[in-house]
Amino acid sequence: MIRRLGQRAGSRLLTSDTLRRLTHSCHALPRRVMQRERVVEYFHELDDPYSMLAAQSLAPLVARHRIDLRMHAVPPPSQSALPQRAAWRVWAERDVDRLARHWGIDPRRLANPTSLDTSSSALEASESRRRRLGHYQGAMFYFEGEWYWGLDRLHYLERRLGSAVPLFPVPALRFEPPLSDPAPTIDFYCSLRSPYTYLAIAQLRQLAGHYGARVRLRPLLPMVKRGVPLSRAKRLYIVRDAKREATRLGLRFGDIVDPLGIAVERGLAILNQAITRDRASLTPGLDFLESFLQGVFADGVDAAEPRSLVHLMSRSGFDSSELEASRIGAVLADASWQEELEANRKDLVARGLWGVPSFQVNDRPALWGQDRLWMLEEDLMRVGDRT
Repeated sequence: MIRRLGQRAGSRLLTSDTLRRLTHSCHALPRRVMQRERVVEYFHELDDPYSMLAAQSLAPLVARHRIDLRMHAVPPPSQSALPQRAAWRVWAERDVDRLARHWGIDPRRLANPTSLDTSSSALEASESRRRRLGHYQGAMFYFEGEWYWGLDRLHYLERRLGSAVPLFPVPALRFEPPLSDPAPTIDFYCSLRSPYTYLAIAQLRQLAGHYGARVRLRPLLPMVKRGVPLSRAKRLYIVRDAKREATRLGLRFGDIVDPLGIAVERGLAILNQAITRDRASLTPGLDFLESFLQGVFADGVDAAEPRSLVHLMSRSGFDSSELEASRIGAVLADASWQEELEANRKDLVARGLWGVPSFQVNDRPALWGQDRLWMLEEDLMRVGDRT
């Protein structure tokens, strides 16, 4: 109980709109008192495709807003921050190529800014600055207490700078007329500890319903259980960024009780049961996945508690007979889901990815990230040789 209350209080404070506004005001106060120009810092990683894409926004950003843009060349993230470096590189190049074409940028023209100081002393000083401000990767913009990653989050920065129409708007889902071809299958790689998985579900459900697609859940263990470390800086950025995205999507977020441990294990056992019992549905198991993630990321539910687990099951459609203690106990005692999770992990790695949420339509290349659902929709629209 004490643990849950402490986590909930801390997460509510961390994701509080009031704290965010206060942080902005406190950082802006010295500038306003001294009547100085607004300073935006940009951290550019020289061998990072996302940095080269983000660099295309620098000149238009300065031209549109009255800012002092200070650029820093930084070294790559540490091994702990980016452990799957080779796989990440392959994904990043493919992802950036598609992003650039969407925004009308010629991928062949992506390059580093020529004015960057790339000397060893400059790299060391910039890395120290980035670490002191609380981040770890490239393609990052920093402005008065808040971080923004690449072109994907630049619209949040522009809103703070006073622009209602961003240079690179968030790609919208289109919901084109559905196909008449056989229903496609969406493989959905997910985790019960991933806030971005939670953010993806509502839009994924809409897309699957509109295009008549079947969603096949492919759950994985949390990354820390797969030997992937999560630094404090990375954890804080993810939670704050997920809050921004949740607000944009109209989702509640921030009353968090970390399910790592027995809550995830019990949740996975129940999810396995939900997938089996919902076989006839186009989205087997998705209702329980959504109920669980909403519980731990928005409702402050401690999913390790038996009563809380029953609540999460009940609101996702389990009937009274399935909620009997003896039947739940039998489900929790069944460890067959563990083999399935390992198979899902190997399958995702074979597709060149490792993180969640990830998606794949039929045999098309897999996609990573809840902010790539517009790409997923494009893949759904191309099924059956439709262009």
